Amino acid sequence: MGAVAKRSSMTFFSDNESHYSHRVRIVLAEKGVTVDVVEASEAHPPPELADLNPYNTLPTLVDRDLVLYESKVMMEYLDERFPHPPLLPVYPVARAESRLYIHRIERDWCALADAILHTRSDNVMEKSTKELRESLTAIAPIFADKPFFMSEEFTLVDCCLAPILWRLPALGVDIRSTKQTKPLLAYMDTLFNRESFQASLSEQEREMRL
Repeated sequence: MGAVAKRSSMTFFSDNESHYSHRVRIVLAEKGVTVDVVEASEAHPPPELADLNPYNTLPTLVDRDLVLYESKVMMEYLDERFPHPPLLPVYPVARAESRLYIHRIERDWCALADAILHTRSDNVMEKSTKELRESLTAIAPIFADKPFFMSEEFTLVDCCLAPILWRLPALGVDIRSTKQTKPLLAYMDTLFNRESFQASLSEQEREMRL
């Protein structure tokens, strides 16, 4: 842990292409946190990372003596450490609902995105791409009700969903073929035009939409 003690500021070890790293970068940008971002990849992690994180994985957040290596924990820590603007509801029931939405996003959409990104099987890729497109199309109408995901305010739920939606072209998922997805497309425009989202993008992520 000696490497941690030498750090005087917050450091974020980030995979430039990972949606799990991207969600944390959105929170950091939303909060306006001054942070030293160390860009890397899972295939080539920084040598010092193994001394900080027992799993040697990305993302990893270091805040003085604290080392975090699970993205949801990082996001909630940052929301509590830097309370303005708040990214989770105040009331326990609403906070629990937000956490459940994040869990479902991970179980449903993040899992499918990961399958597309990491499989070597054409059948798995085709099946996962179809499932992700159909799932997003099915839920698209709910975005007509509120400006953000089941909320009037931008929350950690949006931070988790935005990186997946940004990566849809790279994932081979086209949701523009039906009128049903118009509310979702409008929601995506709102997210992508947000100043914090633009600030969160790595060079590799910007290239995903070119």
